[in-house]
Amino acid sequence: MRGRDEGPMTKPAPTAEQDRRRLPPQERRAQIVDAAVSFFADEGLDGNTRDLAKRLGVTQSLIFKYFDNKQALLEAVYAHVYLDRISPDWSDLLRDRSRTLRDRMITFYSEYGDRIFDYAWMRIFMFSGLAGADLNRRYLTHLSQTLLLPMLDEIRHEVGRDDAVTPEDLWSLHGGIVYIGIRKHIYKMPVPADPLPEIVRVIDRFLASIGHGPAH
Repeated sequence: MRGRDEGPMTKPAPTAEQDRRRLPPQERRAQIVDAAVSFFADEGLDGNTRDLAKRLGVTQSLIFKYFDNKQALLEAVYAHVYLDRISPDWSDLLRDRSRTLRDRMITFYSEYGDRIFDYAWMRIFMFSGLAGADLNRRYLTHLSQTLLLPMLDEIRHEVGRDDAVTPEDLWSLHGGIVYIGIRKHIYKMPVPADPLPEIVRVIDRFLASIGHGPAH
């Protein structure tokens, strides 16, 4: 029996594992995906789910309660890191001829840079390419169809010639802007705190190369 001076009996605080067990399924799934994004960005796509479970402080079987296998988890990471960061408004922005072509391109790449100049985005994309995985190929195909080809149409319309710019020219522009993030997160090189001036310079050089400078 407890003595009167011992005070009321209290329950021990729940452990972190017990807190995780109480998470609703949707929150639990999101927690696993968030942790997987960080884990695969650090370890590469070869990282195993056993080590991911250790990082999360859960059992491996808990992960597979929400994902049938590792590939299904990678698909969720792909959707979260890549597809979910593409704004549905960008396609309309690029086609908005009430704004100058330069303004549309600068606005798009400024917003796009805000989404992709990110440790996880850059490193998972790099690891996917090195591993021969199709995640980045699928992403680039989607990006091309939904955004870059519409941009190409707008550039050709603005210049008035279909031969003024090729898809390869546009990929060179795109790669030059993405390289800002590569320098920071892959090569660990210093980059400006604000990437916008560099984005503007890249776009202006591109437009000048096709005879369509900032004044147009």
